[in-house]
Amino acid sequence: MKFAVIGGTGLIGSQVVKKLNAAGHEAVPHSQSTGVDVITGQGVEEAVAGADCIVNLTNSPTFDDASPAFFQTSMDTLLAAGHKGGVGHFVILSIVGADRVPDLVYYRAKVLQEDILKAGPIPYSIVHATQFMEFIEAVMSWSTEGDTVRLPTTPIQPIAAQDVSDTVAEVAAGTPVNGTLDVGGPDVYPLDELGRITLNARPDGRTVVTDDTAGMFAAVDGDVLTTKGDARIAPTHYTDWLT
Repeated sequence: MKFAVIGGTGLIGSQVVKKLNAAGHEAVPHSQSTGVDVITGQGVEEAVAGADCIVNLTNSPTFDDASPAFFQTSMDTLLAAGHKGGVGHFVILSIVGADRVPDLVYYRAKVLQEDILKAGPIPYSIVHATQFMEFIEAVMSWSTEGDTVRLPTTPIQPIAAQDVSDTVAEVAAGTPVNGTLDVGGPDVYPLDELGRITLNARPDGRTVVTDDTAGMFAAVDGDVLTTKGDARIAPTHYTDWLT
């Protein structure tokens, strides 16, 4: 099969390209650095021409009020080009529980992206993943003041980017499900505890203080960012990933 992996040079996209090519497919990475711009439309039709499947792993450059417009424009552009080119499968990566965090504009933007795909003309599959292990350090930096990291007790189910990439590549190579597949890491931690585990493994002089008003995850209600029911559970544990 031939895959156009949009955002194919990023954390997840580069691994998806590698995995699909290793499986004998032809996966081509596309991004602004390769001359493909999903906002202006530059190079998009050429990128998806002849592809069996579009894997869209682009992300908004910001998490603020500009993010809905990014997803609206990029999805409209890719769906139009894909439909014109006869693409038979369109895959995106979204977030477990995004539809249950209405107070975060970025999560509302991801739900908008899903809704646009569902209403579009191409058979689709949506992979919902929990929070990436690779982003925990960034989450901690957002609420660091001096040597103190303030984190809420929000339940987080960290998943390794490698495990997310495995799932996305598998779904992309399969038949469109016209629905969603949830995948999460094997363990759930309160975010403040996750911060302490991180700093115990990689001490840098900071300490974690529990503060349920701190950072973006303070807007999350209960355990909505964790998997439920028949979700797929990935194999990599956070403590193993840290080492």
